[in-house]
Amino acid sequence: MRKVAVLGAGSWGTALAIVLADNGHEVRLWAHRQEHVDEINQTHRNNKYLDVDIPYAITAFHDMKEAVKDADAVVIVVPTKAIREVCQQLKDDIHSSTQIIHATKGIEPGSLKRVSEMISEEIPDFPYENIVVLSGPSHAEEVALRHPTTVSVSAVNLDRARQAQDLFNSENLRVYTSDDILGIEVGGALKNIIALGAGISDGLGYGDNAKAALITRGLAEIARLGTSLGANPLSFLGLSGVGDLIVTCTSVHSRNWRAGNLLGKGMNLDQVLEEMGMVVEGVRTVQAAHQFAEEQGVEMPITQGIFQVLFEDKKPKDVVDELMSRNKRQEMDDISNLLKERYSDK
Repeated sequence: MRKVAVLGAGSWGTALAIVLADNGHEVRLWAHRQEHVDEINQTHRNNKYLDVDIPYAITAFHDMKEAVKDADAVVIVVPTKAIREVCQQLKDDIHSSTQIIHATKGIEPGSLKRVSEMISEEIPDFPYENIVVLSGPSHAEEVALRHPTTVSVSAVNLDRARQAQDLFNSENLRVYTSDDILGIEVGGALKNIIALGAGISDGLGYGDNAKAALITRGLAEIARLGTSLGANPLSFLGLSGVGDLIVTCTSVHSRNWRAGNLLGKGMNLDQVLEEMGMVVEGVRTVQAAHQFAEEQGVEMPITQGIFQVLFEDKKPKDVVDELMSRNKRQEMDDISNLLKERYSDK
């Protein structure tokens, strides 16, 4: 049994806390609001986020210092925009021997930092190579119900990834390891953009053909940008690439799909965010990816189109028409070029 602090009591943080409790660990679940903590401790429910009973092995905390005291591992599961603030609170209470795992999927607009880079900047005494990312096709609602799920854990230090694998692996959650932390984080973040697009497509009333095209060409964009940054292109064929794309683009559990669906039905971004009442990570990631693509000189027409819908009030139907009328090209140019670029010097 290990002492594990999970920072973030939203749906995904709660689901991961349940996995850890089922594995026999002592779990401290930190929440930003005291009333949220009281609900969890008194009723063993988290009704705003998940319709499941919470195991008694999970104790909620409002005081972060108490939550992480003597913890063997800290799992960070807060929205991208809160990462820096949480890490600033955490940095004086974390030790180099503590395991840091994050399960947040996003990129910071402006700085274009991945979550692991943001953590490293805010906790400079903690070795970057020991930071672990957990990602993959994993709706919190299904994980909390103990439905079969697979994810990847990745770190520069593969031993740290294996430790995280041991922490989370269970009869319901199968965990794989990877040393391509860049690829795993990029895939997990950018798939939210394509999920917004899938929701828009469904909101416009298009069918399976359109969604299949969007997912496939979206994967090409993700791999194109990720590989330009140094990721292994094969990572995008794995759980945090194709796997996460499939689940996020095809399920009503996906916040990003639901937000896109409302956009496709005619709402603007402000109306959608008010209707959702929860963080939609894909919105910030669209800003970051659009900036990334311009700086890297990478062609990302789907991302550009969704950026125009979100921030330039362009009509979704007009974006679709433009995507369908782009210049003709050979389908496999993307994959061929990615492989040539990566292996030409080897």
